Amino acid sequence: MTTTLQRTLAILSLIVAGEVIFALPFHTSRFFRPTFLEEFGLTNTELGDMFALYGIVAMLAYFPGGFLADRFAPRWLIVVSLVLTGAGGLILAFVPSKTTLYVLFGYWGFTTIFLFWAAMIKATRIWGGANSQGLAFGLLDGGRGLVASVLATGAIWLLPWLAQGQAELSMQLIIYYYTAATFLAAVLVWWTLGDGNVGSVQAVPGSRQAWSGVARNPSVWWLAGIVVAAYCGYKGIDNYGLYAAQVLGMSDLASAKFVTAASYTRPIAALCAGLLADRIGANRLIRYVFGLLVLSYLVQAVFGFVYLGATLIMANLVLSVVAVYALRGVYFAVLQESRIAAHHTGAAVGIVSLVGYTPDIFFAPLTGRILDAGTPAEGFANYFLVLTILSVLGLLCAMVLARKVRREAP
Repeated sequence: MTTTLQRTLAILSLIVAGEVIFALPFHTSRFFRPTFLEEFGLTNTELGDMFALYGIVAMLAYFPGGFLADRFAPRWLIVVSLVLTGAGGLILAFVPSKTTLYVLFGYWGFTTIFLFWAAMIKATRIWGGANSQGLAFGLLDGGRGLVASVLATGAIWLLPWLAQGQAELSMQLIIYYYTAATFLAAVLVWWTLGDGNVGSVQAVPGSRQAWSGVARNPSVWWLAGIVVAAYCGYKGIDNYGLYAAQVLGMSDLASAKFVTAASYTRPIAALCAGLLADRIGANRLIRYVFGLLVLSYLVQAVFGFVYLGATLIMANLVLSVVAVYALRGVYFAVLQESRIAAHHTGAAVGIVSLVGYTPDIFFAPLTGRILDAGTPAEGFANYFLVLTILSVLGLLCAMVLARKVRREAP
C-alpha cells in the first residue's frame, strides 16, 4: 500500500534530481553568464556552439533513452546519470581548455539524457495517475525551479564571502558547489525511490511495437512542436542576465541577482499552471500562455529597443519568465489528454523529446551569432523578434492538436 510519506518522498526526489542534474551544464552559465564567459575566455558564439554539441548528443540519446525507460527501474537509471554528470563537474572546476570544454558539454549531453530524462518523465506521469497529471508535472517543474533558485541564491550568498571578490576562485567555487549538489541528489534518489515503481505505483513495461504505434500518432508530433517553441522560450532566459548587464547597465552581480530573483517565479507559475490545467485542460492553458508570450516578446523587440525605462523592461522580462515556466509545468500533461497509454510513456517521451529539445542544437548558436552582431541593443531587439516568431509557431501547434483531440473524442 502506497503511503503519503512514500509518495511525498518519491516526488521530492524526482524534483531535486530533475533540476540538479542540469546544474553543471546550464546553471553555471545561466545565473553567472558574464563571469562564466570571462573566466573561460569564451564568446557568446563559442558557448552557443558548445551547447549545440550538447544538444546533438542529447538528441541522439532521447530515443534510446525512452526505450530504456519502458524496461528498467527509474531508481537505477537516475542514480547512474547523476553520478556520471557530477564526475564532469570535477573536470570543469580545473578551468580546462576550450577543446576539453567542447568534449565535456558533449559528455553531459549523454549523461543528463540517455538514462535520465524519459525515466524521470515516466515516473512523474505514473505518480500523477489518471486525474492529476497537471498537479504532477506542475509539482515537478515548479519544484525544480525552486531547487534551482535556492541553489543559485546559496551560491550568491556564499561566494563573495569565500572568494573575497576573486573572479576565478568564485567560478571554481560555483562549480564545486553544484558538483556536490549533484552527488547528494544521487544519494537522495537511491534512498527514497524504490525499484520498479514510483511511490509503490508499478510501472508497466512497454513493447517494441509501442514505438511504431506511437510514432504514427500525429498528436505526438504536434506536442513535439509545442515543446520546441516552449523550450526556445526557456533557453531564451539564459541571456536575460546578459541583457541586464549589456543593455540595462547592471553589474555582473546585480544581473545574476535579477535572474535568480526572476527564477523564484517558476515554482508558483508551474504549480498554478498545473492546477489550472487539471481544471480547464492542459492544451487550452498552453494556448492562452503562448498568446501572452507573443505579446510580451513583441513588446520587448519593438519598444525595448528604444528603451522604455529599466523598470518597465524588467517587468516585461519577468512576465515572459512566468509564462515560460507555466508552459514547462504543463506541456507533458498533454500526453494524458492525447490518450497515450501510460506504459507507452517512454516511447512517447523519447519521440517528443527527440524533436522537442532540438533547440539545444540550434538555439544557442543562432542567438549567439545574433547577439554578437551589431550593438547589444540591436542584437537583443532581433533576439526577441525570433522568440516572438517561435511562440506564434507554438500557438499554432497547440491549436491544431486541440482540434485533433476534439475530433477524435469518444
